[in-house]
Amino acid sequence: MKKGVLLGLLLIIFAHAAWAQGCSVCTKAAAGLDDKSAKGLNGGIVYLAFLPLVIMGTLGFVWYRHNKGDVIASDVRGKE
Repeated sequence: MKKGVLLGLLLIIFAHAAWAQGCSVCTKAAAGLDDKSAKGLNGGIVYLAFLPLVIMGTLGFVWYRHNKGDVIASDVRGKE
């Protein structure tokens, strides 16, 4: 459990540099665009981000539902 938390924290810390690079590229690209093109760029970003977010949300929901049953079963076993 402690190894998982440590790994998660390290991934978040090191991923920050990659996120910052993407933001600067989008900012520089959007700075020279007119209003219509900027809306198109925003729509493209949302379109590209939608599928990974749906996949992560689905996996999180399945994981939650799977572990919820384990917690309830362990509580019942502990009370007997």
